[in-house]
Amino acid sequence: MDAFPERGGVIQEREWRPPWDVDLGLVLRTHRRGTGDPAFAIDAGGGFWRAVRTPDGPGTVRLRRCSDVIQASAWGPGAGWLLDAVPEMLGAADDPSGFEPRHDVLRETARRHPGLRIARTNRVFEALVPAVLEQKVLSTEAWRAWRYLLRRFGAPAPAPSGVLTDRRRPLDLWVPPAPEEWALIPSWEWHRSGIEAVRARTIIGACRVASRLERDAAESRLRSLPGIGVWTAAETRQRAVGDADAVSVGDYHLSGVVGWALTGSKTDDAGMLELLEPYRGHRHRVTRLLELSGERPPRRGPRLPVRDYRSF
Repeated sequence: MDAFPERGGVIQEREWRPPWDVDLGLVLRTHRRGTGDPAFAIDAGGGFWRAVRTPDGPGTVRLRRCSDVIQASAWGPGAGWLLDAVPEMLGAADDPSGFEPRHDVLRETARRHPGLRIARTNRVFEALVPAVLEQKVLSTEAWRAWRYLLRRFGAPAPAPSGVLTDRRRPLDLWVPPAPEEWALIPSWEWHRSGIEAVRARTIIGACRVASRLERDAAESRLRSLPGIGVWTAAETRQRAVGDADAVSVGDYHLSGVVGWALTGSKTDDAGMLELLEPYRGHRHRVTRLLELSGERPPRRGPRLPVRDYRSF
């Protein structure tokens, strides 16, 4: 395994040999909130880094594939928890055996991407906050706010020094704030991040029940919270509990991608759900594969402008 300086605590290491061909990029990049995500990085050696607030405290994990072995290194109070979580973090709890592609595009894409798994982080609040930030806005807007809030209210992640990212920049990871810290962010800081009051109130409200959400992230519980609908609940469950059936209904692009890939015509959310019904139990898996297929409806009209609530 790679040698790292031990700044930020003693390094802990473990190796795991998965029983399938894991594609680290496909599995882990779904947790990346833009190329400047302070909690996610890829290093110059091809290792994937995540900064996580675990039940045992802040921790950083680095995952790298070497032949058929996954090499895991971790730092900080949460290092042991993160190493124990590696198999599920890479999809060990996912069961694609009942998935039977009925469309050529799905058969071909599944063949080209055998390493895709729907993984789980078991960190519900960690997945919920960025999902709320991404509600009804362009990803660029949400990622800008995520970067600001983590660097302003998060904590420097325990990690070694001297590591360069794939962009040849020094590794600079930040652990997201704890729920009680999110709840204390003042209104003017939400405004400076570009987040308007509605989304801020949704996150603050979720802070009050964060511990219960970690124990039970059922869709009904998530959607019982003010400001959290079917899209946010699905985006949270996909990442936190590895829900292979959670469909992001209400997504700006998804229904068009599904309709175009499966029928050659764009459709709406109702049409998308009808097309996905034969794949119930694996509907999120299907949408991931269709997004990977490259089948997209042609763009028409100007792109949506990036808004900036900080100027309002």
